[in-house]
Amino acid sequence: MATVSSTAPPSSSKSRWNQLSVYASRIFFVLIIFQIPLFRVPCRSGMCTTPMQVTSSQLIASDIFPVPVVKALLYPGATTNSLIKNMTVPSWENLLNIYNLTNIKEASAATDLQRLEVLAGSYFSVAGALIGLIKAGRMSMFGTLLIIWGLVKEGILNKQANPDPTRAVFVYPTMLIALVCAFLSVKYDVKRVMRGTPARPIAKPLQRSSKNKLN
Repeated sequence: MATVSSTAPPSSSKSRWNQLSVYASRIFFVLIIFQIPLFRVPCRSGMCTTPMQVTSSQLIASDIFPVPVVKALLYPGATTNSLIKNMTVPSWENLLNIYNLTNIKEASAATDLQRLEVLAGSYFSVAGALIGLIKAGRMSMFGTLLIIWGLVKEGILNKQANPDPTRAVFVYPTMLIALVCAFLSVKYDVKRVMRGTPARPIAKPLQRSSKNKLN
């Protein structure tokens, strides 16, 4: 009588890891695009609480992208926050005023230059959230780790230099959710790397033909 194996086929395990990666990427996308507060850090526009705010302030100040593109990135989060606070929808024309980005070019760039890890991590996090909808990768994880390292360094080095509690660096519990989602979005790739590449077959020496043996 034939017995049925209890172990799942490799294709089923691979499919589960792929689904987990997709779900984690979507959750990370929601956290970034809808601007769920992850941290609090001084930035060029004042106090930023999301990677999207840090990225947008730098994009507006440096004219890397057109203003309508930056507004399109900010609008989902601005709409969500306005609906939660006062049940209104922000206007497209007033969007830069909401984030204090109208005079961002005149603000000092020293604030962002002192926190390069947070700035670079925010860029990678926003780009990873957008690209993750198409294909999950390591950009989200790399960006999140950069932000965490920058916040830790900022909290350790500037704890005594900045006694104002309203300007102090703070990390929200949602940052842990973002970190977990960033790691899970690449978990299958990490598993494949941990397995390693298959060993190459060792070439065997050619055997002498029977004609050479007779000679």
